[in-house]
Amino acid sequence: MRVLFIGDVVGRAGRTIVVDELPRLRERYKADFVILNGENAAGGFGITEVICQQFLDAGVDVITTGNHVWDQREALVFIERQDRLLRPMNYPPGTPGRGSGHFKAANGADVLVMNPMGLVFMPDLACPFRAVEEELAACGLGEGADAIIIDFHAEATSEKQAMGHFADGRASAVIGTHTHVPTSDDMILPGGTAYISDAGMTGNYDSILGMEKREPLNRFLTRIPEGRYEAAKGEATLCGVAFETDDKTGLAKAVSPVRIGEQLRPIEPAFWLE
Repeated sequence: MRVLFIGDVVGRAGRTIVVDELPRLRERYKADFVILNGENAAGGFGITEVICQQFLDAGVDVITTGNHVWDQREALVFIERQDRLLRPMNYPPGTPGRGSGHFKAANGADVLVMNPMGLVFMPDLACPFRAVEEELAACGLGEGADAIIIDFHAEATSEKQAMGHFADGRASAVIGTHTHVPTSDDMILPGGTAYISDAGMTGNYDSILGMEKREPLNRFLTRIPEGRYEAAKGEATLCGVAFETDDKTGLAKAVSPVRIGEQLRPIEPAFWLE
């Protein structure tokens, strides 16, 4: 199975490149399943129902989120009726929405997607490792699911690496999100799980983490806010990860970064273009 994961989409610039490029990429790569992290899609803060539907119409199968999931208050309502939008799975019981789900890929495979959030330098939630363990115990790879994909939304690379090794051999992929900077440590772990510490940001990289530079620079220099953060406008780069799983085991056969745009060195998965 071929899976494309699109890293944190920031603002209109990020949304535009996804809507413009994803239909072409899905056809070019013959992708069976597409996941997108959309927690910064609405001006850099949260996601709206209209934006959520735009992503689904463009060819996204599942939208994951993170600590900004509730920045647009409407998300508390529409997430209950949109089962393809996930929120962090280690929120307290009773939180609207769900943090994991089973989905059908284009090739007919049953895919379990989990969306845990880390604890280091992040909101104080329940243990993400125990939350993942409960899901794996209830639905194992090759038993209840043909593929298991984990979007681990976390700040610390150590915590992300720990989750990778924790799930190694039991998940198809552990993809780190949140820091908006693509890392170069894409690999297949010893047990067969695809891993990367951060898939990167889909947005304008002539920015500070997708935000217009003036206000972040001002706060670093003066410690005094002058205005609101605003998502950077202009050309964007689509960043993410592509990986392929073995149809028999559900484990990863290949993994590669994906970068479409002019701001970073372009990369496409060679194993899908041969």
